[in-house]
Amino acid sequence: MTKNKEYYISEPQAKVDAAVIWLHGLGADGNDFMGIIDQLGLPDAHTVRFMFPNAPFMEVTVNNGYSMRAWYDIYGQNILNEEDEQGVKRSQQALTQMIQMQLADGIDSKRILLAGFSQGGAMALYTGLRCEQPLGGILVLSAYLPLAASFTTSHYPRNQHTPIFMAHGLFDPIVPFSAGHDTCQQLQRENYRVEWHTYPMEHTIDLAEIRDIGNFINGCLGYA
Repeated sequence: MTKNKEYYISEPQAKVDAAVIWLHGLGADGNDFMGIIDQLGLPDAHTVRFMFPNAPFMEVTVNNGYSMRAWYDIYGQNILNEEDEQGVKRSQQALTQMIQMQLADGIDSKRILLAGFSQGGAMALYTGLRCEQPLGGILVLSAYLPLAASFTTSHYPRNQHTPIFMAHGLFDPIVPFSAGHDTCQQLQRENYRVEWHTYPMEHTIDLAEIRDIGNFINGCLGYA
């Protein structure tokens, strides 16, 4: 594992030919999900680079202006009532640059997966749906689609057939279950390939979910 100020990175022992870019939630950092790699059931000789970016520090309105790592601002307890469009688009640009880095390193776009938890999951979905290259998969954990009212498939057709894994805790007090479920239904109405998973938990990730995540990643990369 290596680290710089922008991300943590875990390289496989074999030659890299795939990448998973995994975004943390509000107030955490890229190290938050480093430990999950060994729990995914990947082959010992897998060829996947894992990248865990750090969100920038910003003052978050809902937390009384306290500065923390965040992909965009949260204005109030109702996360869908008023959204930080500029912040979302700024993080989209940063994540798109990371995708471009993998393409420049010779990785095919269909072997690049975006993943994220909570705010990170929201950014993974927002960016992945709008990506100009067809991706290998998108994992959206305890999250939703930001700026959903402005999204139309006709403007962003490249990832119409990209597998999407969505998972949500039934008792989530932070990102309401309804927000994730509504996003899933919106995407399914537009014929996206969405797997919807629910778990008896709050705003977290449990072992059953990690198992399902591993199965999804293995399937997307041809390891299953």
